[in-house]
Amino acid sequence: MAGSGDELARLSAIPRRTLEYYLTGEREPKVARCVEIAKAVGVDIGWLASGEGEMRPSQSSGASADDKYVYVPLYDARCSAGDGAWNEGAKIWTHLAFTRYSLQRKGLNPDNLSAIQVNGDSMEPLLDDGDTVLIDHKRNSLEGEGIYVIHLDDHLYAKRLQRQFDGSLSIISQNKDYQTMTVPKDRLGELQIIGRVVWAGGWMV
Repeated sequence: MAGSGDELARLSAIPRRTLEYYLTGEREPKVARCVEIAKAVGVDIGWLASGEGEMRPSQSSGASADDKYVYVPLYDARCSAGDGAWNEGAKIWTHLAFTRYSLQRKGLNPDNLSAIQVNGDSMEPLLDDGDTVLIDHKRNSLEGEGIYVIHLDDHLYAKRLQRQFDGSLSIISQNKDYQTMTVPKDRLGELQIIGRVVWAGGWMV
């Protein structure tokens, strides 16, 4: 189970006060709320609503444990190296597991996702050399300042992008030892946005 009210609120994205109303009987949760709670703690929706039947979803219903997970390919194409298409000649090293629920909460479609590793120190301390980033290829146009994987001059980069008033695009490194690059408006066609970085992970030791 969730372990505490605060933990349940975090897992289900339902405010703690609202959960207290449900627990004390002051309010009756709607079906959508019941579904969110059931998914968050891994219990059967029917059991949660009525207290009857099996608490845990039955594996015999045709849903396997793997149905809870999505496996995203991790390519050996590293940012700041490569030519041609972003994944031309790249091999799939392995697959990274994400829960379907976590991706759905972020509005991410597994079919649009892939992962690569960061190369170099230009985005430190935000991204370290060897960190893995998850890319949403559906978000391949600038939708506001953020971290994007881009293809420019036959290289891949994970950089912060920022549109300027004159129509040019600033390519910004987190590491202040690296200068900001600017792509003029009339050369934006030479830059390809591969997708937006929506998740990053790496070792802390």
